[in-house]
Amino acid sequence: MSDTDGKKPLGLGGGAGKRPGQVKQSFSHGRTNTVVVETKRKRVVVPKPGTAGGAAGGGSASHLGDPSKRPAGISDAEMERRLAALRAAKAREAEDTARRAEEERQREEDRQRRREEIEAKEREEREREAAIKARQEEEERQARAEAEAKAAAAAQRKADILGTKSRAQIQREQEEARAAAEAAKPAAKSREAAPAAPATEEEARGAAKQPATTVSSRKTDREREERDRDRGAKGKGDDGRRSGKLTLTAALDGEGGRTRSLAAMKRKQEKARNKAMGFGQKAEKQARDVQLPETIVVSELANRMAERAADVVKALMKMGMMVNMNQTIDADTAEIIIEDFGHRAVRVSDSDVEQVIDTVEDKAEDLESRPPIVTIMGHVDHGKTSLLDAIRKANVVSGEAGGITQHIGAYQVKTPNGSLVSFLDTPGHAAFTSMRARGAQVTDIVILVVAADDAVMPQTIEAIAHAKAAKVPMIVAINKCDKPDANPQKVRTDLLQHEVVVEAMSGDVQDVEVSAKTGKGLNDLLEAIALQAEILELKANPNRPAMGAVIEAKLDVGRGPVATVLVQNGTLKRGDIFVVGEKWGKVRALINDKGETVTEAGPSVPVEVLGLNGTPEAGDVLNVVSTEAQAREIADYREQAAKDKRAAAGAATTLEQLMAKAKADADVAELPVLVKADVQGSAEAIVQALEKIGNDEVRVRVLHYGVGAITDTDVGLAEASNAPIIGFNVRANATARNAAQQKGVEIRYYSIIYDLIDDIKSAASGLLKAEVRENFIGYAQIKEVFRITGAGNVAGCIVTEGVARRSAGVRLLRDNVVIHEGTLKTLKRFKDEVKEVQSGQECGMAFERYEDIRAGDVIEIFEREEVQRSLA
Repeated sequence: MSDTDGKKPLGLGGGAGKRPGQVKQSFSHGRTNTVVVETKRKRVVVPKPGTAGGAAGGGSASHLGDPSKRPAGISDAEMERRLAALRAAKAREAEDTARRAEEERQREEDRQRRREEIEAKEREEREREAAIKARQEEEERQARAEAEAKAAAAAQRKADILGTKSRAQIQREQEEARAAAEAAKPAAKSREAAPAAPATEEEARGAAKQPATTVSSRKTDREREERDRDRGAKGKGDDGRRSGKLTLTAALDGEGGRTRSLAAMKRKQEKARNKAMGFGQKAEKQARDVQLPETIVVSELANRMAERAADVVKALMKMGMMVNMNQTIDADTAEIIIEDFGHRAVRVSDSDVEQVIDTVEDKAEDLESRPPIVTIMGHVDHGKTSLLDAIRKANVVSGEAGGITQHIGAYQVKTPNGSLVSFLDTPGHAAFTSMRARGAQVTDIVILVVAADDAVMPQTIEAIAHAKAAKVPMIVAINKCDKPDANPQKVRTDLLQHEVVVEAMSGDVQDVEVSAKTGKGLNDLLEAIALQAEILELKANPNRPAMGAVIEAKLDVGRGPVATVLVQNGTLKRGDIFVVGEKWGKVRALINDKGETVTEAGPSVPVEVLGLNGTPEAGDVLNVVSTEAQAREIADYREQAAKDKRAAAGAATTLEQLMAKAKADADVAELPVLVKADVQGSAEAIVQALEKIGNDEVRVRVLHYGVGAITDTDVGLAEASNAPIIGFNVRANATARNAAQQKGVEIRYYSIIYDLIDDIKSAASGLLKAEVRENFIGYAQIKEVFRITGAGNVAGCIVTEGVARRSAGVRLLRDNVVIHEGTLKTLKRFKDEVKEVQSGQECGMAFERYEDIRAGDVIEIFEREEVQRSLA
């Protein structure tokens, strides 16, 4: 078969199905070109008759497929070639797939084999290194032992031969021998690591001629190479006399054409000598347990690790944290830094800072007897302070405003038998509930003072409840027995209602009849206290860090924050560092109840403590700690915990509660006030009393309360809130007074809590809406209705009861049902406009903007009156 298979070659001739054509091409710059192209029509092949039958009859063309489905113009030979090419391509693809799979399998086997070889080599290398290291250590131990033995033997021989040598000279020789042994260690290591070829006799002679100083200083590989070159040169006959001079060969062989200076050589020799003697070696780094809180300052972290702060900052910067030594990092980052420096991190929580407070139980042999702490409680004006005044033989009452106690007083009294008793005097006013509760918590014995002429009162009942809650024994002191109307038996009977059974009525509570005015029964009261204290067996350990309770706290202008502390355990000394609540400090001075400065205060002793960094809360516990850093850390933790607690309480409020509160507050009038008091307990009592003032329509809101003088800050806050400032036993300083006058801020001063509460209650009453009352002044009945032009419907009435006034309000009643309420437009008597019409008289009435009136209706006449309300 020919290559053309019977086909004519393509050309531009006018063959069958071909048509010549021209195409015009356009180029840039206006150039054109005409190209002759050939277009070819699709040729339709019609099979010859008998072709299909021949194909069906012959088996040779059956594998070529159906000719009707074959592309046009494809012959049998072309179809055969295409099918053969397709089969060959499929076979090649199958072979390629199989070959790639085989190659991948072989590569995987090679990788596995190489991995195993590498692991085996690493294992062998580790074993070899371990064996070399063990051999080196063994050789070093042997060499050191031999050198020490030789040195000792030599020293002994010299000592035997030269008996005149001193002991110091012998010691120096021993030290030199030990240093020589230490210097021999690096050479032994280098020989083990890289064993050299056997030296020739000439090289051995050359090595023997080298100075001792150069032998001791050449340790590195480069120095060994230089030593080998020197040995080779000397073996050729050089005596080494020019070794210190610079030659052309030495300049060419030297590194960069430079040699060591004489000073560098001296430094090198000195360094080698010091190393041989054991000087200048760095101490071995010590791994530490580092206490790690949730957050820590970088400088504090460096201090706990005993590392340089700059090194810690550098390590953090390598981790990508651009911080300085005063910034705070989290615990996870700090733990990474600690491990990088070779230390161990010990995680602690924030609350662990309080573990430094000593809570160890005292041993029985360390306990000693202590004075009892006695709290005097009772109703106001029952003679508590007067009774204590009589016991102390001092005049305390005169020092209190209004003759009532408004502070917790702490005193220590010596009884006639020589024993000491610590007294706490609490207020009896209803506002000082928290003070009485605080006194009951820190006391050993409660003296319940009840007036014989007044019996049990509300604050007496409250004091009984506080004593029972604190599980403290009571002694009932029936006071004012000198009065003619005194009835002690009624007091004993009334106490039965509150489960207080005195000994006179076969109970277990001691009762003593006393009189603070005449001094009757005071000795009996002191004996009762001593008996109760003996039963309690009160003991404490004075030889331990002090622990006490803050009875009262205040801000003194000259002394700063002052806390009245009752020491309960241990001994508080001047200079002690302590933490109390959210504050801390160092004891600057201790002042007893007589105003004297003391150096220490033991158990059950009340003292004023100076040196706090702020005013603590009354009732806080004072604990002595060892360092100032611990005190500051504990105070900061407690302050943050208090803030978090307040924030959590605010966050717990839902949106619905906030909306309801806002809606309720919109209907309530508020009286904002600022409170400044002399002591913490008074401020607390005043705030509690003010919060109880009010009802559903008005209330008192305390914007701020504190201890100390009134300052400019208080005046600014009061001006912004349009609130008065309440000063209780405090005054405003000069600048605050001037600022208050300029800004129009009202400052009120009080010294008695009764007056303060009454004034605030009156001011709050002024915010109440006035009560409107209706007073009915008359009734009138409509007899006839007239239509008057210009005036509308006018009712002809007769006043049946009371009086009808033009200015009064009226209601129109029809069948006893109110159908209109308003005012009168006109009130006439005959033709005259009058102000009022008396009962039994006729008049004409017209309503304002209302005309639906009928005969028989009743007019109710009334007047409104506003009545000012007050808080109960």
